[in-house]
Amino acid sequence: MKNKNLIQIKQFCIYHEIENTFITELNNYGLIHIITEENDEYLEPEQLPTVEKMIRMHYDLKINLEGIDAIAHLLNKIENLQQNLNTVQNRLRIYEEKQSE
Repeated sequence: MKNKNLIQIKQFCIYHEIENTFITELNNYGLIHIITEENDEYLEPEQLPTVEKMIRMHYDLKINLEGIDAIAHLLNKIENLQQNLNTVQNRLRIYEEKQSE
């Protein structure tokens, strides 16, 4: 295996007591990316918080994959809007500082 930081999906599923098919379905929806090396499947460590949120949504809140997909899409939109708002606020602050000089 080239990257030792990858998380083996089999072990991840055993640890979280979930089916491997759930992770496969998340990949099929495009919500996560599975890396295949040497006939084994892995997740990147950066994906773990997202995958764990989706596990809680599905298993604890009983939200189906279509719902998780919609929620993930909306959360991404909110994050993008927040970044845009921060950019505009920073520009406004610079403009206001120039006006007060």
